[in-house]
Amino acid sequence: MAVLTQELLLHAERCMRHEDESKKIMLAGLNRTLDKWLCDSFAELTEEMELWKWDDASGDFWSRLAKALQQSNISVTWSEQLDSRLASVHTTGKMSWATATRSIRECKMRIGGSHLDTNSEVWGLDQTTWELMLAGEAAIRKSIPALRQAGYESISDMPRIQQTYREKALMVIPPVMRICASSNGEQRVQVLIPVVQGLSQKQRQLMQ
Repeated sequence: MAVLTQELLLHAERCMRHEDESKKIMLAGLNRTLDKWLCDSFAELTEEMELWKWDDASGDFWSRLAKALQQSNISVTWSEQLDSRLASVHTTGKMSWATATRSIRECKMRIGGSHLDTNSEVWGLDQTTWELMLAGEAAIRKSIPALRQAGYESISDMPRIQQTYREKALMVIPPVMRICASSNGEQRVQVLIPVVQGLSQKQRQLMQ
C-alpha cells in the first residue's frame, strides 16, 4: 500500500507542478471526481473514502489517491492549496451532500454494512423500519443529482422548518445507534425535499 500511495503522489506532483495542459486535465478530472462523490474538496473526498471499498474507488485517479491516503492515514501538505483553488468552482462554507448524508451511511457500516442483522429484539426496530432506512439511503444518492441540477448545490440551500424543542425525541432511537450516551436523537430542524424535475414522488417521499 505504501508503494502504491507513493507512486500516486509522485504522478500527481508531476502533473500539477506547472501551469500547463497536464494540470488543467488533472483539475478537470478532480472536479468530475468531486461531483461523483458529492464532495466539495479533496480533503473531504479523502474522508469520504473511509466509507468505500477499493473496488468502489478504482474508477479514476483522484478516487484511488484519496482512498490510498485514507487507508494509509497520510495527509498531504498541498491539499489546502488545492482546495483553495477549487473554491472558485465548488460551493464553500456550506455543508456538502456527502457530509449531510454521511451519518446514515456511517451508521449502516457500524451495524453491519450490506449484511445487516435486523433482529428486532437486538435493535428494537421492526423490519418495515429497516427497509425504509435502506430504501431511503438509496433514494438519497439517486435523487441528489436532480436536486443539484435544480440549483440545490448544498443541503444548506434546501427549504426547512424549525422544530420546537421536545423533551423526548421525535422518534425513539436505540441507544446503540445514538451518537453518544446522553443523546436522545432529537431532530431540531427538518429539511424539506422540494418538487423538482427528474425527482419522482416516490423518491421524494423516501428521501424525506
